[in-house]
Amino acid sequence: MAMANNKTQCSTCNKEKITYSCKGCSKDFCLIHLTEHQQILNEELNHITHEYNEFKQRINEQKQNPQNGLLINQIDQWERNSIEEIQQKAKDYRKIVIEYLPTFFNNIEMKFNDLNEQIKQIHAENDFNEINLNYLKNQLTEITKELNNSSNLSIQQESQSFINEISIILEKKSKFNKWKQNAITVAAGNRCGQKLNQLNLPDGIFIDKNKNIFIADCDNDRIVEWKCNAKQGQIIAGGNGQGNRMDQLCLPTDVIVDQQDHSIIIADRGNKRVIRWLNQNQQILINHICCYGLAMDKYGFFYVTNTEKDEVRRWKMSEYNNEGIVVAGGHGRGDQLNQLNYPNFIFVDEEQSVYVSDRNNDRVMKWKKDAKEGKIAAGGNGYGANLNQLFHPQGVIVDDLGQIYVADCWNDRVMRWCEGKGEGEIVIGGNGKGNQSNQLNRPCGLSFDDEGNLYVVDCFNHRTEKFETIL
Repeated sequence: MAMANNKTQCSTCNKEKITYSCKGCSKDFCLIHLTEHQQILNEELNHITHEYNEFKQRINEQKQNPQNGLLINQIDQWERNSIEEIQQKAKDYRKIVIEYLPTFFNNIEMKFNDLNEQIKQIHAENDFNEINLNYLKNQLTEITKELNNSSNLSIQQESQSFINEISIILEKKSKFNKWKQNAITVAAGNRCGQKLNQLNLPDGIFIDKNKNIFIADCDNDRIVEWKCNAKQGQIIAGGNGQGNRMDQLCLPTDVIVDQQDHSIIIADRGNKRVIRWLNQNQQILINHICCYGLAMDKYGFFYVTNTEKDEVRRWKMSEYNNEGIVVAGGHGRGDQLNQLNYPNFIFVDEEQSVYVSDRNNDRVMKWKKDAKEGKIAAGGNGYGANLNQLFHPQGVIVDDLGQIYVADCWNDRVMRWCEGKGEGEIVIGGNGKGNQSNQLNRPCGLSFDDEGNLYVVDCFNHRTEKFETIL
């Protein structure tokens, strides 16, 4: 609450006085009524605290004896009616419910513990207003509803047989995202060209936390950044003609942003080098390498594919004066599990497993950390358009559930593969080669933003498409 410079009307007594503005309700109060207003807020906070304590007591009571719940009683009644034939199954179902309930209560406990910390902080700082109180009330209401609502767990009963079968239904959100099939063009799409609203055979892509898009504009020999919702991009590296000077690029294929210093790291393929750009200053990180794809993990390691040596190497960031370590391939060109054939894009997960688009083998390989050979994660059944095949795969990314997304380039589609499954599914495209909003023409780079929207570099359409997730 800040003191106003001039006398204004108190919202309580309506007199012209020196007043103080409350940021919560945006009203002005004189000193007397400011104290009164603060007392009202204190009483409301005490009321919320009381409701919180009651909620805590209720959840503790329910946690202590979860077997007295309605669901368990239904299972017991079913057991009695069906006699001995279903006793074993009833025992199994009780186990499922009892094992589920601690997780249910733990999730709620985590939420109200967080709420408790916020209430303690407000008490300690004694600096709050209506906005803070409304937030606390809403949070308490939400978790109270969650505790009272047992729809996450229900009984499904079948009556076709002599003995009524039951099963436990644990309601879950689908882990399989879906996307709108008509894309929004977020970069270029104005035919092939060198203007700032155009691209020329774009390849790799990187999305930062602000949804800014960084594109390796390959045949324009430049890296272009498209701000979120921008109508045109801006050149942040290259763009000075094709060449091997420090301020030039030659057919760049991939780009990533180092979150530590916000520098741009580029696979400058035509010059056989990996180069860093920071505020228009350049530094060659790795030289004499047929680089294509780049990746960086959370531990500070940097990964590069080499299409000439059919391998992926890893470097410790800031330690590029060595040859790096081979983490995938490196056993000559071939289709064995320890070989690659023209690896291009890569993805590295939280466990430092490396996923490689093994282009000429029409497969994606997964190499676990320190593994001597990889395993086929997608494709590997020859080139083709069947659901168990890929045709010259390019971009590859993996979501938090371990599901693999592949730009199936020559099939003009994006595929999703679940590890261990014999075939994938089409999630984007697959509607023939074309330039309509539901079509692709040689997709290359892939990326997600933090909302799960899927970005596809539509190479031969010279554009980048955004497919919005369906909630």
